[in-house]
Amino acid sequence: MNLADIGQLVHARREALGLSQARLARLAGLSRATINQLENGSLVDLGAAKLLALLNLLGLDLTAQPRTPQAHALALLSQTASVSYRQALSPGALADALVAGTLPTALVPQVATLLDEAPLPLIVAGVAEVAERTHTPPKTLWKHLTAWAQALQSPRAAWT
Repeated sequence: MNLADIGQLVHARREALGLSQARLARLAGLSRATINQLENGSLVDLGAAKLLALLNLLGLDLTAQPRTPQAHALALLSQTASVSYRQALSPGALADALVAGTLPTALVPQVATLLDEAPLPLIVAGVAEVAERTHTPPKTLWKHLTAWAQALQSPRAAWT
């Protein structure tokens, strides 16, 4: 769920309660423009404390729970890392390298791309999938990824 999705819920709840945007804004200590932007999906950030207070006021809650695991995250991660290369990174080769902690020379370009460009939620899901399949502690896999990022001098802040 993102802020735009939450905005739709706020809009529906506000209308169900018979509140105008202006009235809700006054009750929540926010501007009407903020409520309007939240409801139309153009608000970039609200801040957790303000958002939770607004939801509480409306009788809504924000439930944090694990999402359904992304199906085939490892395959998608391998595909993402292989887009610009003739030799594709197979999911099995990636999983084997992650578990062993050794990065085969032939896979360096694809793994560098993965470390620098793959969406972080996809990397997290891929690590979870490898951990589950191989019964390897996720902490070990993260240690290997971090070591690879340092060895390959990844500029991504997530690896520092």
